[in-house]
Amino acid sequence: MSETRISILKWEEGLVPMGLMQLESLTGNSTNPDSYTFPVKFVQVPGACTETVIINPSQEVLKSMIEIGKNLEKEGIKAIATSCGFNAIFQQELANALSIPVFSSALLQVPFVQNLVGTKNGVAVITANKASLTKDHLQACGITDDMNVYVYGLEDASEWGKIFEKPEEAIDMEIVEHEIIDTAKKALSEHANIKAIVLECTDLPPFAQKIREVTGLPVFDFNTMANYVALGIGNISLYKQGVV
Repeated sequence: MSETRISILKWEEGLVPMGLMQLESLTGNSTNPDSYTFPVKFVQVPGACTETVIINPSQEVLKSMIEIGKNLEKEGIKAIATSCGFNAIFQQELANALSIPVFSSALLQVPFVQNLVGTKNGVAVITANKASLTKDHLQACGITDDMNVYVYGLEDASEWGKIFEKPEEAIDMEIVEHEIIDTAKKALSEHANIKAIVLECTDLPPFAQKIREVTGLPVFDFNTMANYVALGIGNISLYKQGVV
């Protein structure tokens, strides 16, 4: 089970804001090797950054990801992920261009989670920036208008906002944690029917357990999805040796 079968496409080195680099140091973050119980291969995508993925999704970046993905297929990689949930905008193009599974965003779990909690109940989505998460992102991941999905962004959280407004400044991780927890609590206070939470942003999984403890709800994120795919392709096993 030690063979590397999953590759994660990440932003180009040198184009990552200081705050995000701090978050990447936390276990649970999509770009931290310690987040995985199985080996992964990280590959930088030239030009991939806040501007070309979140603010103005770039077709050139998409082309690069497809080219890289095809090369990884030839190497024997069995599934490909991206390190930022806003790559959801490229989900269909990537999946259609490659012959192996692609999971671009934790948002792919929303239809699954909606079915888990029932159609009358709600699913909260916490994202890095609500304005940047468009209907196109949601539709690309199979999220339809008839689902009870409530999107909450962190753009009004002052400390979190430094990541984008003051990219060269460090952030106070304790304050950021409080801002994330407060966002989850706000979602529940405004929608009593929310029965599960999906973290779109791949920088949020390090805080998932705290959110579970505070809200009492199941929380799904990049890691729950990655582990699901890893099980599916045989990269990891939950069965004791010799049992199955």
